[in-house]
Amino acid sequence: MRFRLVPLEGGNSIELTRDLTVVGRKEDCDLRLDHKSVSKFHCVIVKMENTLLLRDLGSTNGTLVNGKKIRRATLKNNDCLNIANLPFRIQINTGEPIDKKPHLEGTIQINNQEEDVDENHDDKSDSCKIKSDEIVQNNDLPDNYPTNN
Repeated sequence: MRFRLVPLEGGNSIELTRDLTVVGRKEDCDLRLDHKSVSKFHCVIVKMENTLLLRDLGSTNGTLVNGKKIRRATLKNNDCLNIANLPFRIQINTGEPIDKKPHLEGTIQINNQEEDVDENHDDKSDSCKIKSDEIVQNNDLPDNYPTNN
């Protein structure tokens, strides 16, 4: 099973190879997103068999799945994941990777300039748009994750 984050603003896909991936702006993170909207320790992504579990780590700008702000969520193929202001699409493959580009390891350099948003623009096909009026979605996922010992 291959798990990837595909940046919707361009760039190489990020293959999730670890069982537990800490995402954030700090150098100690497994996946470092160098963008001012991302918290130092933003979220954690856990691989369990055929599933990805996501947990926000109390980030300032939040984590959204399919436009809803979450604390915990299960990620499915083609889900839209916003880590703060950075949109990604979840890609789960059982066979060969769809995109043959090498996966990125290390820091992702993102343009720190904020884009102007046209509030009158209503594109309902864009499921990755952040909806600021959404409330936190509670989820019945566990607070503790099993370890592979």
